[in-house]
Amino acid sequence: MDRVPFRARPMLPTLVREPFHQPGWIYEEKYDGYRILAYKEGRRVRLVSRNGIERTGSYPGIARAIGSLAPRTLLLDTEVVVFDSKNVSRFQLLQNIRKEPQAAVFDCLYVDGRDLRGAPLAERRGAVERLIREGVLLVSRILAENGLEAYRVARRRGLEGVVAKDLSSPYIEGRSARWRKFKVHQEDEFVIAGYTAPAGSREHFGSLLLGAHEGGELRYAGKVGTGFTRRSLEELYRKFQPLIRARPALADPPRDKSVTWLAPKLVAQIAYQEWTSDGKLRQPVFLGLREDKPAREVTFPS
Repeated sequence: MDRVPFRARPMLPTLVREPFHQPGWIYEEKYDGYRILAYKEGRRVRLVSRNGIERTGSYPGIARAIGSLAPRTLLLDTEVVVFDSKNVSRFQLLQNIRKEPQAAVFDCLYVDGRDLRGAPLAERRGAVERLIREGVLLVSRILAENGLEAYRVARRRGLEGVVAKDLSSPYIEGRSARWRKFKVHQEDEFVIAGYTAPAGSREHFGSLLLGAHEGGELRYAGKVGTGFTRRSLEELYRKFQPLIRARPALADPPRDKSVTWLAPKLVAQIAYQEWTSDGKLRQPVFLGLREDKPAREVTFPS
């Protein structure tokens, strides 16, 4: 029977503050998209998000490309992305897809009866490189052999950051220090805890109140009022209505009488300049909703 005999959880990198170089590691481009585990089982292909949501119907071109690969059984770890005119992946472009999404493939967990999770990354990446030819599917790009030079390349190209990986590491489900990420741009996930009333010509709502978990509590991180289109304002407002609640989920809500509080279920991707002295986001911009990450996993960036 053509079947991958397990269902995996993705291996996640640990955020570090500073770029570094370490022999025996590779330094890949950090893509700004949706993490997807791709299962091929005979003629059937399933694309599954990191929190177990079926996304096959969302990316039919990628599903067809996975289905055309030679192995009968296959499990690939990928990031679904859309590139801008400078060949930089942008999460925002996935919200209103005008170009064909691609999948950057960076790991192979299973192929034709072989469980590769215990094999070193060097072997697993070799399997990816033998399987993938550029097109809808692409092999994740190594930016440079040296981690510090990879960081300089990422800054020069305007990438989100770098993912550093220990070539000797097995595939470890969940968060691991054998994979590490360092960022170039400040961009993180936050829980949507409420919204304010619209003002002026704005319809539906004014700003979103954001939070993240710390010490077991959902704590206030600031407001975001930019980055919305007329369509996204309408779509978000519609999603908010079933989540309205009387009291804030935040442990430290701001004093604002115009807020409609929401159950902490939705996760927003936010770009921002920096943190203010009182621990709030400076110049935040809404990029889109993340459907691939549970709200309970959203913590303040370390």
